[in-house]
Amino acid sequence: MAYFLGIDVSTTATKALLIDDSGAVASTHSVEYGLSTPHALWSEQNPSDWWTAAVESIRRAMIAASVARDEIEAVGLTGQMHGLVLLDDRGEVLRPAILWNDQRAGAQCSQIRERIGTERLIGATGNDAFAGFTAPKLMWVRDHEPDVYEKIAQVLLPKDYVRYRLTGQYATDRAGAGGTLLLDLASRDWSPEILEALDIPLDWLPRTHEGPDITGAISTDAAEETGLAAGTPVVAGGGDQAAQAVGVGAVEPGVVALTLGTSGVVFTSCDAPTVDTEGRVHAFPHALPDTWHVMGVMLSAAGSLRWYRDALGGHADYDQLLAEAESVRPASDELFFMPYLSGERTPHADPNLRGAFVGLTLQHDRAHLTRSVLEGVAYGLQDNLLLLSRVGVQKPSQVRVSGGGARGRLWKQILADVMNVELVSVQTEEGAAYGAALLAGVATGAWVSVVDACEQTIQTTESVTPDATAVSVYQESQARFQQLYPILRPFYQPS
Repeated sequence: MAYFLGIDVSTTATKALLIDDSGAVASTHSVEYGLSTPHALWSEQNPSDWWTAAVESIRRAMIAASVARDEIEAVGLTGQMHGLVLLDDRGEVLRPAILWNDQRAGAQCSQIRERIGTERLIGATGNDAFAGFTAPKLMWVRDHEPDVYEKIAQVLLPKDYVRYRLTGQYATDRAGAGGTLLLDLASRDWSPEILEALDIPLDWLPRTHEGPDITGAISTDAAEETGLAAGTPVVAGGGDQAAQAVGVGAVEPGVVALTLGTSGVVFTSCDAPTVDTEGRVHAFPHALPDTWHVMGVMLSAAGSLRWYRDALGGHADYDQLLAEAESVRPASDELFFMPYLSGERTPHADPNLRGAFVGLTLQHDRAHLTRSVLEGVAYGLQDNLLLLSRVGVQKPSQVRVSGGGARGRLWKQILADVMNVELVSVQTEEGAAYGAALLAGVATGAWVSVVDACEQTIQTTESVTPDATAVSVYQESQARFQQLYPILRPFYQPS
């Protein structure tokens, strides 16, 4: 039997997942790590932590599945998007990686718009400048750490640093590259116009590939560390959201992928580049050839619930908190939670936003607080879904939900009610890692295409339908939630 390995370099852990040639998950193993926040709204990690976690995860996944190294046909990669990894001419890391949820580069976003023009920037890349993207971070290093900037020889994304350690090659996938703000959306390759305007050398950037392309092979050194066989093909894969969409089968127009992870994402495929001229939603290549996607991204989705549990949940675990919240009526007795703990990207491109509870009274207890967090995230995701429809995206025929926050029934019911749409789960919760493994299988011929791989391996399981009474309540609450941003925004802007 043939096996395919997916490696997911996420913000909280690196996961290794093995599937067989029927698509069944043979084993999975994750190794967690922390992140550093040297200043408010900063977020950094050491790339060496990703590699150490990848080595341990790969070895443990192989042992758990009793899979020999020569049974693994190919490796696919995925991981957090937008992060900035800087290497010198020896391939050594120059500074901690600046992550996707880091908000320090707001001033550099303004510089990019001034140099290129907002309309032209969106037209070329499909996106406005956001502090989370890679290009503004690179310019921040230029402005604030010139001694580091002058030593740069290579710019990589997080998963592509792990690729480099596996193969010794510099390469990236086009879906992930789309999140750098340096890729031309139509041509699916680096934009000479944008690079020239920002004075970024092309030779700093890795080669771009479609998701199922082979980008290199496991080196002798990496084989010794990981237990993989030297020469095993390593496939481009995709940024985490594109790979997640592959992993749930959102690879054709009409099927929406909703990810309820640390961040929250509403994602749908397109047959051609689809751009919001105001830059409110993101447009990138998909992880399969000749396909694009648009998505809205909330910075703190399940991350909001995790913060709430740690800061205000006392000694309660998630199960206890969610059980308490079930006793509270929809709309939490007019208590609202603003899920902007890390600023926001969509629909409010505002790194200065902050989170808040609004409407607290003496009648509210912990159960109300918990439910309001769940509802606040759902309102934010509904804002994203409404925005996708306004830019001409096909109305969803199905919403496929995944991510750690989607495991509990209550949050899925709230989402179904707020969005007034059926939510469907699939048989695997592994999402991005599963998608990366499928892309590895396509590269070596286990399936004839990405669409074929999804049709052959992915089955829908649980379905959650909207409750008509709750839908009516939430429509009114959604309108009130949307009034809060313009009221609160001036309070959080720099003086």
